[in-house]
Parts: sequence; C-alpha cells; structure tokens
Amino acid sequence: MPMSAVASAREILTGLHDVMARRGSAQAKLDRVVDLIAAAMASEVCSIYLLRDQSLELFATHGLRKEAVHVTRLAMGEGLVGTIAEEGRILNLAEASNHPEFVYRPETGEEHFHSFAGVPIIRRESSIGVLSVQHAEPRRYDEVEIEALQTVAMVLSELIASARLVDGSRGARRDAGMQRMAGLKLVTGMAKGVAVFHQPRVIVEHTVAEDTEAERARVYAAFRRMREQIDNMTREAEFGTAGEHNEILETYKMFAYDEGWSRRINEAIDSGLTAEAAIERVQQRTRARMREIDDPLLKERMHDLEDLSNRLMRIVSGRMGTAAQTGLARDAILIARNLGPAELLEYDRRRLKGVVLAEGSLTAHVTIVARAMGVPVVGRIADIRHIANEGDAVLVDGDMGAVTARPTRPITIAFDQRMAMSHKRRAEYATIRALPAQTLNGERMTLMVNAGLAEDAAMLETAGADGIGLFRTEFQFLIAATLPGRESQQRLYKSVLDAAGDKPVVFRTVDIGGDKALPYLSDEQKDESENPAMGWRALRLSLERKTLMKAQARALVEASAGKVLRVMFPMVSEPWEYEEARALFEEQIAWAKSAKLAGPKSVEFGAMLEVPSLAEVLDILLPRVDFLSIGTNDLTQFLFAADRADPRLAERYDWLSPAILRFLHRVVREAKAAGVPLRVCGEMGGRPLEAMALIGIGIDSLSITPAAVGPVKAMIRSIDAVAVRAKVETLLAKPPANMRKSLSDWAKRHGVALD
Repeated sequence: MPMSAVASAREILTGLHDVMARRGSAQAKLDRVVDLIAAAMASEVCSIYLLRDQSLELFATHGLRKEAVHVTRLAMGEGLVGTIAEEGRILNLAEASNHPEFVYRPETGEEHFHSFAGVPIIRRESSIGVLSVQHAEPRRYDEVEIEALQTVAMVLSELIASARLVDGSRGARRDAGMQRMAGLKLVTGMAKGVAVFHQPRVIVEHTVAEDTEAERARVYAAFRRMREQIDNMTREAEFGTAGEHNEILETYKMFAYDEGWSRRINEAIDSGLTAEAAIERVQQRTRARMREIDDPLLKERMHDLEDLSNRLMRIVSGRMGTAAQTGLARDAILIARNLGPAELLEYDRRRLKGVVLAEGSLTAHVTIVARAMGVPVVGRIADIRHIANEGDAVLVDGDMGAVTARPTRPITIAFDQRMAMSHKRRAEYATIRALPAQTLNGERMTLMVNAGLAEDAAMLETAGADGIGLFRTEFQFLIAATLPGRESQQRLYKSVLDAAGDKPVVFRTVDIGGDKALPYLSDEQKDESENPAMGWRALRLSLERKTLMKAQARALVEASAGKVLRVMFPMVSEPWEYEEARALFEEQIAWAKSAKLAGPKSVEFGAMLEVPSLAEVLDILLPRVDFLSIGTNDLTQFLFAADRADPRLAERYDWLSPAILRFLHRVVREAKAAGVPLRVCGEMGGRPLEAMALIGIGIDSLSITPAAVGPVKAMIRSIDAVAVRAKVETLLAKPPANMRKSLSDWAKRHGVALD
C-alpha cells in the first residue's frame, strides 16, 4: 500500500484535531480515533491499549470484537503489546504468531489477522499505552506507515494525558528513604554532594500546529541559535592539554550542522506538528533506533544527537535554564539521563563533584571528557531521575559503581571514612611514586601503564610508572567521525612519544572490527556474526585492509624520528600473520629511508598472545619477535569460551584458576628459554593479588591502568619474590579447591600489602 507518511499523518492529525476539539467523553473520542486511523491507513484493525492499574487495557478498537474492550488486559512485558510498552520499541511483523512473545486472547477475535505493527504511546519518556494496526494478509508495514503511526501516537498522548486516562509515572516513590543503586563504573573516584538535575524535562503540551510556516520559522531560528552556542563552546573548551577531546567536540559539532536531522524535523512539521512536537517526534525516532542498535560506538553517536535534540527543544520552547546556566551553589552530583560532552563542559568544575547517568557507557564521549576533568561517573542507573529529588544528598562511588540517595548518617560516616582512607592511600602511594618496584629480596619489576589518550603519557611521572606498555591506537579511530588521516595519526603518536620523554612507549596497532565496529567502515568490513570478539577484527582486519595499516605504519615511522619505535600486533593467531604485518612495517621503514626522511633510530616488533593457538607455535614465533605481551582480558574469554561482556559470566571464571596460571606459566618458561622479554597487559596485572600470582609464575613486567600502579607497586615492595614463586609452584603442582583463598591467606600471613 504505497502512501506518503507526511500526507497520511497530516490527514490523520487534521481529523484528530477535530475530534479533540469536539465535546464528548474521552472514550467516545478514542472510539472515533481508531476509526479515523483505520480509514486513513486502510487498516482492517486499529487498537489503543492504555496503562491502567499497571497493566495494559484494550481501551478502543476498530476491527476486533467490541466486547473485548475494557476486558482484555496484558501485563507490562506480556505479549506483543506488553513488549512494546515495556521496552518502548516498535514491532513490525508479517506474521504476529511467529514472534516469541505472542500471546493469544480469544475474546478479541484476532486469530483472523496475521500482520501486526505497534508503536508505544509515550508521555514524559514513559510508555503510557500502545497504538497498533493489523491486517489479515501477512505483510510487513512500510517505514512511512510506521512513521505515521508514531506521529499519531505522539498526538494521542496529549489527549490521553489531558483526560487522565492512564496511571501516573512508573518508578520509585521520591519520598522514600535511603536508596542504594548499583550501576556501571565509568570514571573511578568517590564524591558526595547534593542532587542537581541537569535540566527539567520540556513537556510538549501542544502537538498540532495552527500555522505550519510559523512553526518552521521557529525551528530555523532555534537551529541558528543552537549552532552559535556549539561554535562558542568548541572555541572555549579548555582541558589543560590538547588531545582527543577536540576531535570529540568536532564530531559533536558535525551533528549540530547535520542537514538530515533538520530535514526530518521539517518533514514532521509538514505533517502538521508544532515545532516542539516535531523535535520530540524525531527524538523518539532516535531513541527507538538506539534500542535496536547493537554497535556501542554508533549508539554513542546517537546519544550525541539526543543531547542536541534536548538543547534545540529548550531553545525553541524558551526554556533554556539548565543547572549549568543557573550555577552550582554547593558541591553537586549532576543527574541526567545522558549528557553530551559540550553540556558537561558548561559546569563549574570547582562545584561539580560527580555525575550519575541513567544511561552512559565506557566509550561515550561524555565519559572521555569526564575522565579528563577528573569527575567520577556512574552510569546505567535507570531509575535515578525517579528515585532522587533535587537537593537530596547523594554519594557516588565510582570505584564500586554504586550510588546512594538520601544516605543515613551511619552510611555517610562510613562513606566519609572510606573516602578519607582512599585519599590517605593515594598519599601513601605518592610517597613511593619515585621508588622502584623492587621486592624485599632485591628483584626489580617493571611497571608500565596502558593508555589510549595523549594526556595519559603526561601522567607517567604522576603514576610512578616505567613507561607505556600498551598504547591503544584504536581509540583515535573509535571517537572520530571519519577514518583518521595519516597526518592526524602522526600528530597523536609524536605527542605521546614527546610526553613520555626517555620512557618507552609500545604502540599496539589498531584493534578494531568485531565488537569494536566503526560506523564509517563499509558494511562488508563489519562483523555481524554471533561472536564478534572472535571474528573479523584486529590484525585480521588490518591485513585485509592494507591501506589502513600502511597509513598507520607510515605515521608511526615518521612520528618516531630519532627515537625507538616499539610496535605490537594484536590478536596474532599464527606466526605468518605476525610476519606479514612486520613486513608491511619494514616496507614503510625502507620507504622513509629512500625518501631521506628522518626515521626511528631502531625498531622493536612484538606480538600479543591473546589467542590460545599462538601458544602452540611459540617455538616458531619467538625467534622472530623482540618481545611478547600476554593480553589476559581476551585470552581468558577465549580459554573459557566466556564472553567477558556477559554479566552472567563476569564472576564465573577466575583469573586465579589453575587453568589460567598453568597456561601462563608454560608461556613464561618458553619465553625465558628463548630469551624474549615477556609482559602481561590487562586487568589481571592491575589487581595486587593477581599480580602477586603472576610474579609467582615468573612474570617480571606488567602493563596496567595508571590507577593500579600505586597499589601494585606497594604489593611488590612488600613481598619476597623467591617465597612467592615457591608457594605458587606448590599450589600449581597440586591445586587447592580455592586457589584465590589459598593465595590470599598466604599473603595475609606474610604481611603482603593487598589493600
């Protein structure tokens, strides 16, 4: 059924405007509405379900049995309708009964209908009902039909809310006592302050436009003002050091000038919506897309667009007051559904102590900026805006990923003590910062850091580290809107080497693809398999896309002029992959010499052992490498066939299991026999007890997060390495039931610093 979304939506909206203007009961109006939509969309069934008493009640229908109205009810999450309302997403099905959530209600008579499409009716970011259509013939609905339904559902929300037909806001009571919530650790640190909401939600009160051209003019004016604001913020942003933040803000600015976004808002106005309703309509479409996107990086870019939509909405409605504009009077914990990087920069850093997000992720732009600002952040606290009140006391524990609203006095005292202890420990670590990581029996260990930002190199002295054992070059690729050019890469690598001074830096070539897909890669390069972490990624992708790797190789060669260049290849499965990658780099080194360009004074090549198969061919590989690094994060998930991102498996497999330690011990023996330096990179080495076990199997070099250097160095300076090795050898020969407990008990008896 070909149709124009704009024409269809406008026809329905015109009819809705007439229905809403007439006298009559809300029930009579909704009965007329379903007839109107069914006629406009040539649909055999149109139904409206509303949230009442925490279940979805069939409130009006055209095409289903009338006796089912006010009788058929579905719980949130039950059936197709309940799934739409619970998840706030669209369903478009050619055969409804094939969907795993399908539930049959015989009183409706819907067995005659095969196809089904439903959209949530949303009010104040919560589903208050569902609008659905059905046909007897199996067919998927066109996108224009779905968009028309979404537009109509938005206008319906105004009618439903004004008639008070649905339940109030779902969520926890705001007058409750203390609430402790677990979330996602985004930026470490501890903070306390009063709850400050980033912005009051702009509620769209009028959806149907009286004058389309006047609404369009309002949107154009709002776009101009918003772009001016973004331009000013990007010019004024200061971080103390240059870095990827500038690229983040440029990406953010790119969205502000995106013509496709403004075109969609214009199309929504053409359908008969007011300026505010049009922005909200496109915003709802963005949110629906975000729920369907698996790619975390593309999802974060959609968050940036959501942030800009909020800003545009505030401008067009004349409600520009945010907590940043009004100012922070006290130490504050900022609360938001999500934040854009530019919005975070607007806040007074002297008062902003922490951030709590209903959404958020580790790769989000706002997370990167907050880390640079030194502001603790906890994300994925879904109900935070319903649980906390403006002005409530809030405790943020970025180390544990926990947030407490309205803490009791004993909880606050305990938190203060922990925070004071954290400050004391940091002060203690500062006293050993300049001291070597040397054991009690005089053995020198090497402690390096993992990094991904230019400013991380400048923190080497502060952390007391020996260098950068793993610089993740893909970070620049992950936050850029387009593939970074050779010159951009070269500037980054040179700035890192310059900041590190005489300390070594090991650059890992890009580990992208698979579960770290880039939106700007062509579709055929993306891995959409069920196990992307084990798919087309890292060195596999780079060797196939040789132009990408050549550009990186040349950038690294030119950036390291007069210095030692250390390059490491990720996810090597077999020696031939390492050989091919090394040969590509050597070609670029030879090119630089032939062009009489200043190149590195020497080059060291290494491989990452993350794929277990490589351990079986070390006798072939080791004679060709200058060093070997063990990536414990990926290695563990491959050994145990356990996705490290799956929360159900996160705590199931222990780094201190005999299987892991025996595997690593074998690799250590082979590397030592070949005289090849070996380093462990990853979270395992950043935990004092696990690091002690690694020393016990013969590891003498670790690359860990900067925050872990102090605790691990303190542990190293409290142990006798000979005694640790003897204990670990004994335990591996005859593993106990609980290796972690055995090691922990031994460490406590011998006064090892594990806190």
